[in-house]
Amino acid sequence: MALKRLLTFFLLLAALFGPARAWANQILIPMDGSQKEHLKAYGAAYWLLSKQVEVDWLLNYRGGSFACTVAAGLENELAVRNVTYQVISEAQYGNILAQIADPNANMEVMKLEKVPKIAVYTPKGKQPWDDAVTMVLTYAEIPYDQIYDDDVLDGKLPKYDWLHLHHEDFTGEYGKFYASYRNRPWYQQQQADAEATAKRHGFSKVSQMKGAITVKMQEFIAGGGFLFAMCSATDTYDIALAGLGVDMVESMYDGDPADPHAQSKLNYNRTLAFKDFQLVRDPYQYEYSNIDMQPGERGVYEDNDYFQLFTFSAKYDPVPTMLTQNHEKTVKGFMGQTTAFRKQLIKSDVVVMGDNKASGEVRYMHGTLGKGTWTFYGGHDPEDYQHMVEEEPTDLSLHPNSPGYRLILNNILFPAAKKKKQKT
Repeated sequence: MALKRLLTFFLLLAALFGPARAWANQILIPMDGSQKEHLKAYGAAYWLLSKQVEVDWLLNYRGGSFACTVAAGLENELAVRNVTYQVISEAQYGNILAQIADPNANMEVMKLEKVPKIAVYTPKGKQPWDDAVTMVLTYAEIPYDQIYDDDVLDGKLPKYDWLHLHHEDFTGEYGKFYASYRNRPWYQQQQADAEATAKRHGFSKVSQMKGAITVKMQEFIAGGGFLFAMCSATDTYDIALAGLGVDMVESMYDGDPADPHAQSKLNYNRTLAFKDFQLVRDPYQYEYSNIDMQPGERGVYEDNDYFQLFTFSAKYDPVPTMLTQNHEKTVKGFMGQTTAFRKQLIKSDVVVMGDNKASGEVRYMHGTLGKGTWTFYGGHDPEDYQHMVEEEPTDLSLHPNSPGYRLILNNILFPAAKKKKQKT
């Protein structure tokens, strides 16, 4: 009799919980404040795509959550990465999709289908500074290739969907580090390597080579590529484009004086983002132009430096909506060689996605060129307010929920997205 009662009890448990588990065939990865590992969640989404599992990106739903059909090994993978997730039924997920589809709801579903092929434009050797993008890709376990000048000039960019520009100086002035670091071995090696590469490709100056590289990258964007840049790789990119064929570089960088009329010869029609900027001609000044707002004029300091993310229409303007997905709309500011873009020098067709209105500065923006897009993000390291040359890199395990780093990873997944057709 006792055995019969025990068997009845287990049959009752199966009746109560078995059907629920059978219907629980969707995984929801929330990206609101309940998520323990925001950064690694992006890596989990990338891992799913690499396994040919389609992922729904639920724009503006719980901080830009991810969802997919239960896949073999997924729950274990999420647990290993310490990513918060929920197993939900088809009916529950249907209710979420209905909520998102409501015309009055500023939400949308973007289907992630393709694994983006990622390249980071960075020197092969160790540099005396870290790069936020390579750090967060490594932390999130998202694979990428390192490419540099030889690769770009040899025509390898079309192999990739997404290109990040490492902390770079496209003007050929080696970061304008001459005044402070010209006696450092790493600086001298950097200059020697760049000059050797330029000579190998038939350029008499590094500045000419870097200009040719910016053109190759523009062609990459126009052909359908996605370019993302931070810090000095933003303004120096446009400066190099505007100054193609103009000697803007002084003798300590290229062996002869700069053209004294360089400013008047700039062509702003070539640039992606900026117009009407003025060059900083002093070769000893750690600045390239007036695009970057200086600390004294910004009126903000570490304790009050924040910028606001804009809210876009998810259904009608999904691209900037994807790029601004976050669990916080107020993001703590951070400095770099290029920190904050002067608003009046930004072209009218550029989409501003994050700014500090009080100081008149833009921190995060986006635009299109041909079939592709570009994104510029001011500052160097979202979790180190003033990261210095030769300083140790940030430990991202201490910042698994960083809103500033999330903006980088939004850009990583963006090339994989297509708008999902809702069932009627």
